[in-house]
Amino acid sequence: MSVVAAIAAAGLGLAACGQSSGGGGDTVELTIAANAIAGGKNSASAEHITKWVIPKFEEAQKAKGKDVTVKFVPSGVDDEQYKTKLSLDLKSGKGADVFDFDSIWVGEFAEAGYVKPLSEFVGPEADSWDGWAQIPGAVQEMASFNGKKYALPVGTDGRVLYFNKTLFAKAGLPADWQPTSWQEILDASAKLKSAGVPVPIQLNAGTAMGEATSMQGALPLLAGAGGEVQQDGKWSGASQPVKDVLGLYQKIYGGGLGDPKLQQEAKGRDKSFQQFAEGEVGILLEGDYFWRSVVNPKTGVAPMADRDQNVGYAMIPAIEPGKGIRGQDFVSMSGGGVRTVNPNSAHPKEAFELLTFMLSPDALREETKDGNMRITPRTDVNKEILAGDPLLTFVSEKVLPVTAYRPPLAVYPQVSVALQEATAAIVSGTAPDQAAADYQKKLEGIVGGAGNIAS
Repeated sequence: MSVVAAIAAAGLGLAACGQSSGGGGDTVELTIAANAIAGGKNSASAEHITKWVIPKFEEAQKAKGKDVTVKFVPSGVDDEQYKTKLSLDLKSGKGADVFDFDSIWVGEFAEAGYVKPLSEFVGPEADSWDGWAQIPGAVQEMASFNGKKYALPVGTDGRVLYFNKTLFAKAGLPADWQPTSWQEILDASAKLKSAGVPVPIQLNAGTAMGEATSMQGALPLLAGAGGEVQQDGKWSGASQPVKDVLGLYQKIYGGGLGDPKLQQEAKGRDKSFQQFAEGEVGILLEGDYFWRSVVNPKTGVAPMADRDQNVGYAMIPAIEPGKGIRGQDFVSMSGGGVRTVNPNSAHPKEAFELLTFMLSPDALREETKDGNMRITPRTDVNKEILAGDPLLTFVSEKVLPVTAYRPPLAVYPQVSVALQEATAAIVSGTAPDQAAADYQKKLEGIVGGAGNIAS
């Protein structure tokens, strides 16, 4: 949903920006908003803010001689409803002083004027914050637009190739497998097929899996072919990288290395998770969510008691070494949330202090303890808190430096669906060149004509 559509459908607004207390006192009142609520959606985050961030920040400010009070404004709605409320408030000059939002909305909000580069209204300290040195450049891009920093990254993730070591051993493949090209993935899949593995490789395709097809399929492959879905102001149409991606899909699903029917089922992705856990899938491209929440031996939806011994993981290779985006040998895609200061805030400097306080090592350590482990944007914190989890450490140290993000523009979701439809066409037997041409034609109708497309 675009910002304009969101406003048209808008309902309740968030709390107004913090104001100095009445009577001319020196008290600074700030508000924080997030799509989190105790006992409901993102409950752990809501409790962290209310029980740790607010009292600790107020205490730290008091030690500096400042009287600052902070109030949390919770929400527990679906993302589009949260976006609607946020959009209405920002358009009318209101909203919380500090708020969280999805990184995919950064460009859309920036173009609408709802968020501004932090340095423009916070001051030079927005660019000189010492925490930036701990956030990889690729992760900083998540909170940036047109080369300017609009927010701070709150958390992120990464995509890798998972593989079943027992099935690999059966096929004569190494337990420390790390392909360096797409051909090596195809070769491993062919060996798995010869060894009798039911589904040698699962690469999300089609529209039934929605955005999972784009994020765990088409987009990381596009990055590996040296392309991006949108680059230098133009969208990628029937370009060679797009054709290369569709060509790989054709080799997998036209060559009997993947299950075409699985891509068309309403619950196909969930079924692929179950099949992997049951030893029926050899290779699977997925995010760290798969490790943390799907095959987790204790809390997973498809738990694998032997996960730590039997599930291997590797970086996603470029089509050939050095042929990925930025000349990379390996690639990935990431998503995540960001947090920013409202440009309408009456206290932008104090709000920025609150923002950075929430991204301090102490705050992140506190937030990620007691089973709330996740990848933070900070390398220094990740080295410490992820030490006991090999996959999350791998993603933090190896994957994040080479990752990429979706274009944070309002039209992207429609482009993503067109890309999903192109992969669906391949699974159904359409030739790559034809699927690419059809994709470009749809793209022209979505992004305002051929002049906005690079092919």
